[in-house]
Amino acid sequence: MEKRKVSMISLGCAKNLVDAEVMLGYLPQQRFEIITDEALADIIIVNTCGFISDAKEESVETLLEAIEYKKSGSCKLLIVTGCLSQRYAEDMAKELPEVDILLGTGDVPRILELIDAHDRGEAVRQSVGLPQYLYDETTPRVTSSPFYSTYVKIAEGCNNLCSYCIIPQLRGPLRSRSIASVVAEVERLVAAGAQEINLIAQDITAFGADRHDGACLENLLRELVKVPDLRWLRLLYAYPDGISDELIELVATEEKICSYFDVPLQHIDDRVLARMNRRVGEDTIRDLVARMRQRIPDLTLRTSFIVGFPGETEAEFAKLLAFVEEGHFDRVGVFRYSREEGTPAAALPEQVLERTKKSRYNKLMKAQQRVSFRRNRALIGRIEPVLVEGYSEETELLLSGRSVRQAPDVDGQVYITAGQADIGQIVPLRITDSSEYDLIGEIVGDAAENPL
Repeated sequence: MEKRKVSMISLGCAKNLVDAEVMLGYLPQQRFEIITDEALADIIIVNTCGFISDAKEESVETLLEAIEYKKSGSCKLLIVTGCLSQRYAEDMAKELPEVDILLGTGDVPRILELIDAHDRGEAVRQSVGLPQYLYDETTPRVTSSPFYSTYVKIAEGCNNLCSYCIIPQLRGPLRSRSIASVVAEVERLVAAGAQEINLIAQDITAFGADRHDGACLENLLRELVKVPDLRWLRLLYAYPDGISDELIELVATEEKICSYFDVPLQHIDDRVLARMNRRVGEDTIRDLVARMRQRIPDLTLRTSFIVGFPGETEAEFAKLLAFVEEGHFDRVGVFRYSREEGTPAAALPEQVLERTKKSRYNKLMKAQQRVSFRRNRALIGRIEPVLVEGYSEETELLLSGRSVRQAPDVDGQVYITAGQADIGQIVPLRITDSSEYDLIGEIVGDAAENPL
């Protein structure tokens, strides 16, 4: 029997990517062939993101492109999964007759069952229930990331209930994996060649809080650093009030844990933070940043902020701008507030005009760009560990990679102007130049004889 060709389009964050990889894992290799060209696919799966309006727009545009393949006849089965189908399944079923199957965020394991039901002519078009699913180390997964770097989702859902965020409604409450499950998956990925493991969750510092078996992020890390041949362990999306002194100490002292924190702060003004239903204020944030910088002198600190939150005044934005200009952060992501129906913030008065949000976004980004440039220039002359990822997209004359200071997909690159190394190798590299986001350098000595 000829295999059916399947193309997966995964949008949004790395957490969504893991879901996409698990879905592909549920499709037996003897029956399905995974391809990257939608034009040649019998089955197209669009794994959507519905976090904010821009993400929804991208999902809709991608879905409309996939519908054209369905109309042309090349695609025989169109499946929509992820956050958008979880949130708008009924509307999508009515308005998009070309979509054959709608799958919710917690219904990932049913994908093969629904494909088979469709093939039998059964009228099972939707599977969108309460999100309760959580994958583990036994779950089949087709890893699409490069062999040397991948993501491991340690928990699903969120209990934080920030007033602007729709995620708890789309993903359900916090559900943590066991420590043994995470360790087993990391051991398997490292044995397959992974040098870098990126731990992800909506809030990794909440890991284990729902289990009541002693599981917590600190205990998980103590077990993961024991995995032989693991080189870099990176922590992504840490809620500020969950960062304990014990966690800071682990990052400071354990060689395998990257001195890198991604801590979404969202704002610095107490009144705005309170309206966001964040559990921290300015004093707590400043104290945390100071403690992290003091204990981890070589720390790379990434954060994100929201501009234009309902009621944000010019004075409150000016306070945020001044905070960024103080230069605390190596990387900053800025989001314009997105009014999401069903969230408490959507009902707040004093919604900020879009042109005001855009203006504040541009000012904050430019301010951080100057900070990032200064911080990168300060690295010139230093020798840094760099993970080689292949030839640059700019020119095949240069290798490129990422410093230990750069997370995949969200941070800049390192352009390697001298020296040779294999893809997936971590090598010592002397920084010779920099831009606002990228670094330039030369491999020190013979990388094959002198790996880091």
